[in-house]
Amino acid sequence: MTQIADPCAEAGARLLTLDAALHRIVASLEPLQDRERVVLGQAHGRILAQEIVAKLDIPGFANSAMDGYAFHHADVQQAQTAGLELSGASFAGHPHPDACKPGTCIRIFTGAALPEGADTVVMQEKVEIVDGRMVLHAEVKPGENVRPAGDEARAGASLLKRGKRLNAADLGLLAASGIEDILVARKLRVAYFSTGDELRPVGRTLSYGEIHDSNRYTLAALLQNPYLEALDLGVVRDDPDAVKRTLIEASELADVIVSTGGVSVGEADFVSGALAELGQVGFWKLAIKPGKPLAFGQIGKAYFFGLPGNPIASIVTFWQLVRPALLCLAGTQTPRPVRIRATCESHLKKAPGRMEFQRGYFQCDDKGDLTVSISGRQGSHQLLSISAANCLIVLPAESTGVEPGAEVLIEPLQEPW
Repeated sequence: MTQIADPCAEAGARLLTLDAALHRIVASLEPLQDRERVVLGQAHGRILAQEIVAKLDIPGFANSAMDGYAFHHADVQQAQTAGLELSGASFAGHPHPDACKPGTCIRIFTGAALPEGADTVVMQEKVEIVDGRMVLHAEVKPGENVRPAGDEARAGASLLKRGKRLNAADLGLLAASGIEDILVARKLRVAYFSTGDELRPVGRTLSYGEIHDSNRYTLAALLQNPYLEALDLGVVRDDPDAVKRTLIEASELADVIVSTGGVSVGEADFVSGALAELGQVGFWKLAIKPGKPLAFGQIGKAYFFGLPGNPIASIVTFWQLVRPALLCLAGTQTPRPVRIRATCESHLKKAPGRMEFQRGYFQCDDKGDLTVSISGRQGSHQLLSISAANCLIVLPAESTGVEPGAEVLIEPLQEPW
């Protein structure tokens, strides 16, 4: 990886847009090639490292789509007049052993195998049983309510592509095809830590000027994902040697390092100096709010992300830049953010110049239309408003604010299932 220059090193230089930053990051990444085999019960949320093809037809036999009566459509006229003799039943897992003979029908239940000789199922609400005969009181098309063998997929057909992040439905599909274990990308190891002499663990009594370390708990939760292995390196004090030792340790343990704090240009921001000695890292000023300062690069074989120390800024930069980068490294496509339109019910203050992410809460109104309101105060240090939020309100750089009733873009804060 080549040295990443700071595009904003000189006074007056343009801020780097979010899209440009993400493009630079993704372009420099080399996805992991290591794979491991896991059983289906351990595959949820993992990144598929092989193409999956069906081992057998899905379904493996013609079956009924509902409770009703199976018969041969050639007998439909007789069914509508004299009726068809009821000659047995076919249950799911207990198919009728004999063929459906001309002039007869077989009681059948959803998912049950279609008896030989039958090609159509009529739902039970459209018939009447009179003296052991099924009398049809409706028009029925040939093949109606029948799921043919291989209707969903034939043996050998592609089911899932390499790079798919496996969700609950994927696991059901794999199980339906009789697949017991699969190859997935090896878990991405991510080491993370906070910096700052003012940080104290939760449970410790605070002295004047000290605060609890909230960022590390936030990062731990953001990294709690089946395709990741998170390594907590604790709080690192504001000391150049301590920062350097932690970065060296992290680069030997992990594929990715994520830190919060210490990447600005203040006298107590020691991460920047340590990075300059140890790796190929650039310091960017992003055209977003919150989240202006960011460090990105490489230390040894590990990629490094230095996030701002303000809690909301660290969450926003993680969500917009680190998360897609992690997915890319793990072998799946970099996801585009899902942004949808909603009517804003709040007055939003904003100065032009930077793209802004405000915390909001969206819901459907009585008409089924999406509306959104701010979820609280918007300072980059205020966690209460993002705790109450279920989306980010995305305001373009040129925006000068929003009046109630205007349309805005929102980005739901939801994980895929």
